[in-house]
Amino acid sequence: MRSIFFDVDGVLIHGYYSRPERRQRWDANLLEDLGVDPAHLSAHFFPGPFVQHVLTGKRSLMEALDGWLREHGYAVSPMRFVEYWLSKDSRLNHELIERVARLRDAGNCRLYVATNQEHLRAMDLWLRQGFSALFDDMFYAARLGALKPQAGFFAAIEDQIGPQEEPPLLFDDSEAVIDGARAYGWDAVLYDELSDCANHPAITALL
Repeated sequence: MRSIFFDVDGVLIHGYYSRPERRQRWDANLLEDLGVDPAHLSAHFFPGPFVQHVLTGKRSLMEALDGWLREHGYAVSPMRFVEYWLSKDSRLNHELIERVARLRDAGNCRLYVATNQEHLRAMDLWLRQGFSALFDDMFYAARLGALKPQAGFFAAIEDQIGPQEEPPLLFDDSEAVIDGARAYGWDAVLYDELSDCANHPAITALL
């Protein structure tokens, strides 16, 4: 059966799209609600400790946040911060989720998530957001020890799913990821709206 992969942010979840003009911020009221400056967070924590250590599984999110928040004078608990983040950054793309559910019911393909996530958010998506009912597995950066679009990310997935009769098909909103997937030999589609998935020949054939 064909293996089909979906990205999270900008595809399954509305929020951090690759195109800046489409982004829906989870941190718009972060300063008022938790006392953390979102501009400071975006400029220093996410491109620093988060990308360099947390996303690749070298360090836990809680450990990294605990040190960073205290170092920069923020009084909020990392537990409270993570609760806030996960609750705000989980706007499901219900139209696409419905299409994934139809593929699941058809039973003639394997459905996976392929995403740059750390462990806590990955588990929140899998358990609380219901991904476990739709997908066969979730492959994410901290689990694999590699980030999209690195070749190691796709290689680690192929080690898990085994030989395929057809190239895996990936829907992602990042052009860099699409280029990386294609360079590795996958079929990859730049996702911008539902029709990019719904009208794809492989999807229409399966449904």
